[in-house]
Amino acid sequence: MRVITICLAYSTGITTYLSGIVTIATPAIASDLRLSPGLTLWPVTIYSLTCGCTLLLCGSISDVVGSRQTYLFGCIMLCVSTVACGLSKTGVQMLVFRGISGVAASFILPSAVSLIRDVYPPGKARNIAFATMGGAQPVGFGIGLVLGGFITGAIGWSWGFHIAAISNFAMLIAAAWALPPGLPGHSSTWRRLAFEMDWLGVFLASTSLALLSYVIAIVTGDSSIIRQAQNIAFLVLSFVFMAAFVFWMSHQEARGRPAIVPNSLWRNKMFSCICINVFLIWSAFNAFEQYQNFFFQDLQGLSTLDAALRFIPAPVSGALTNVVVGLVVHRARGDWIIVLTTIPCAVASLLMAIAQPQWSYWACAFLANFLNPIGADGIFTVSNLLITSMFPTKTQGVAGGVFNTVSQTGKSVGLALAALVAEQTKRNMQSAGSDDRSALLDGYHAAFWFCMATVLASLMVTIWGLRDIGKVGQKED
Repeated sequence: MRVITICLAYSTGITTYLSGIVTIATPAIASDLRLSPGLTLWPVTIYSLTCGCTLLLCGSISDVVGSRQTYLFGCIMLCVSTVACGLSKTGVQMLVFRGISGVAASFILPSAVSLIRDVYPPGKARNIAFATMGGAQPVGFGIGLVLGGFITGAIGWSWGFHIAAISNFAMLIAAAWALPPGLPGHSSTWRRLAFEMDWLGVFLASTSLALLSYVIAIVTGDSSIIRQAQNIAFLVLSFVFMAAFVFWMSHQEARGRPAIVPNSLWRNKMFSCICINVFLIWSAFNAFEQYQNFFFQDLQGLSTLDAALRFIPAPVSGALTNVVVGLVVHRARGDWIIVLTTIPCAVASLLMAIAQPQWSYWACAFLANFLNPIGADGIFTVSNLLITSMFPTKTQGVAGGVFNTVSQTGKSVGLALAALVAEQTKRNMQSAGSDDRSALLDGYHAAFWFCMATVLASLMVTIWGLRDIGKVGQKED
């Protein structure tokens, strides 16, 4: 079972590892592929866009086809798309293959959650498996930042993708060998795909998320684009599809038919609050990492390699948090775990909100980098245990899809809003007479203040909505 845990953790971690590489290598990728300023962040955001809007679909497919088959297919798809990213010669090629990587991740992430439920009985073993998989995401991102900087500076960013593809292929072979072929599968698969999946619900939710994510992605590069007629139309259509989705869920649930995310779940305060928390924490986590990288490279003038070295504390703290949470989650109250892991995130954002480019790395940036991943790790384990417990056994893929949809959407929205805050603050300061460098610093500081406010909002949600959560991850009698 240890091999299974390692495989699941690695395959989920490799998705964020690739995001870390793209984040740290954004300036180099944009330069080499001649991306326009408005598309500079698109190699980062296109992944979250395609992943976020297909997670519910892929989670539903996992429940029907089988989690093992879906997981292995996603790993194969990720290997191929990762190699293609490394071979990209134009910006269009990079964006297309990063988008495909996002879809591949949508097959992997929900099915990995379902596999943990299939393989491990309730109790300590399952808690540790969830904690390990949860730790793999921030740790993978941190390692991607560090190694991505080394690789980009030494042999070029494309090798970051090639190395990831090679290691992912090796882990794919290990997973195919380790995962029991007798895991819950389903006969009459085509019939179940046709009649037991909520296809209209999947379509409405995915279309709404796709339109919203697209608007968010383009606004991240230039906030003025939101005023264009087609983007206003896309935004309105997104809300229309979401309203239709809510109506359809009510219709299906009232008639006892398949409903991908029943409206009754959202009336459960703990479910709603844990989803809000996941959204807020991952919003702040992703925006913080991106803007700390900008702080290092744009304001302190560091090379990609030097900036990467400064991200080393992140995977270390992520791994430590993963170990501690996995060992205590069945003994401590879930709300206190979330509170105690959220506070360090707020401190991290505060430190970077007051940091100055001329200050030593050890003055603020080191501690901020160490503290930032703690919240994402802590909430991953608790939220996955809670969310999966609220879905029937036969829809664990959808349960994993819900968590990952919320987190991926949070990452996209968080980065977009932080970019809007930073850009607007920069323009305001330039209008007030500040020089470009000072205005840029004020913009970055504003982005970190936004991250802090987001984390504090999450803390308030926990204190109000999760105070009755009790202990999660205990053995069932």
